[in-house]
Amino acid sequence: MEKWSLLGSTALVTGGTKGIGRGIVEEMGGLGAAIHTCSRNQSDLDASLQQWRSAGLKVTGSTCDVSSPADREKLMEEVKSTFDGKLNILVCNAGTGVVKPAVEQMAEDYKLVMSTNLDSSFHLSQLAHPLLKASGNGSIVLISSIGASIAVDGLSVYCASKGAVNQLTRSLACEWPRDNIRTNCVAPGSIKTPLLVYAMDDESLAMRRRRIPAGRIGEPEEVAALVAFLCMPGARYINGQVICADGGRTINGNI
Repeated sequence: MEKWSLLGSTALVTGGTKGIGRGIVEEMGGLGAAIHTCSRNQSDLDASLQQWRSAGLKVTGSTCDVSSPADREKLMEEVKSTFDGKLNILVCNAGTGVVKPAVEQMAEDYKLVMSTNLDSSFHLSQLAHPLLKASGNGSIVLISSIGASIAVDGLSVYCASKGAVNQLTRSLACEWPRDNIRTNCVAPGSIKTPLLVYAMDDESLAMRRRRIPAGRIGEPEEVAALVAFLCMPGARYINGQVICADGGRTINGNI
């Protein structure tokens, strides 16, 4: 395998039909990886698979709600069958948030966010472990958020879930190198995804841009490039790191 290529690699990317997940699928596919992805929506999945196949990418997919333990187990069985019991890369990208003040967050909001963001990251990593170990060269990338290290109005539960994902990254990175599995985390800032665009008005987006030294909202492919790099042979000594892709937002004290 070439140092800066994913040719011959197999990957599972959750939530791959939109936003950052879609960017990751297309970036990794363009670098030669064979990918299995998932979506809650069958029509979105079918349309995306057709587009990827037309572009010559090796992508398969299945429906899955990653907040469901049963769906997660079914997904990993499909991945095991698709890739003959071996997996090189797991990217836990699917996530969600409920925008409300902390005093208005309901039990069902907490359960949804934690099960989607944290529980799925742990459980899928656990389920993927034997497949990653069998490959002899495993890489996990969990997708967190800068909300794990800075407060974001209305997203207290979301931020808590992502802080836990950061710590899960560090824990797995210390436990699993003996099985030739590395674990890292990418923490995006404000990225041009449906979740961000639909949730914020023009004034709010303008305020976010002012707080970013780069002066703009990021693109999904700019996060995807970092995720792909972390999975390449050239990054084999990078382990247990949480790397922000945020245009400098988290280091800007001038707000």
